[in-house]
Amino acid sequence: MTSVSTADKSKPYVPLASGAGDGWSTEDEATATCYCGAVQLKFPIHGPGLVETFMCNCTDCRKITASMFASNFVIADTHLVHLRGRENLTTYSQSHTIGTGNSMTNYFCTTCGTLMYRVSSGFLGHSVLRIGTVDDFSLHQTKLKPRVEQFVKDRVGWLHGAEGVVQVQGHNFGPNAV
Repeated sequence: MTSVSTADKSKPYVPLASGAGDGWSTEDEATATCYCGAVQLKFPIHGPGLVETFMCNCTDCRKITASMFASNFVIADTHLVHLRGRENLTTYSQSHTIGTGNSMTNYFCTTCGTLMYRVSSGFLGHSVLRIGTVDDFSLHQTKLKPRVEQFVKDRVGWLHGAEGVVQVQGHNFGPNAV
């Protein structure tokens, strides 16, 4: 029997998980890259630029991610840097999101289709990024681990809440926020 080695998740771990091999992290910031590598963002991994980390089960997030939930983090726009590919992003806007009624603009890589972030009319000045785009996989379980799970009322019955995560029936950011 062959043993499978596991990564030391307490240290940076940037596996080859896309077409780009230049993702990185430091004590203060990290990168998020689309699947093909055309778009790369830099963001802080602590406050005040890192505002929140959360999972969302709303039907809007389920549809746009083609999954049963989305794992997200919120960055203040003053702290979000486009390292490359801003011109390679395309947008798709919805006039009303299913969960809150706000308009939502989604930013996708035009080459590979990766959803890089979303901007809500109810939470201006902030971008909602996907944890799965973050290049350092150790951050998925450490600094970016969701603190809140929202829209648990819409969670599929065969999934259970994440351990140690605040459970919220609706949205977590106040009336008409996200």
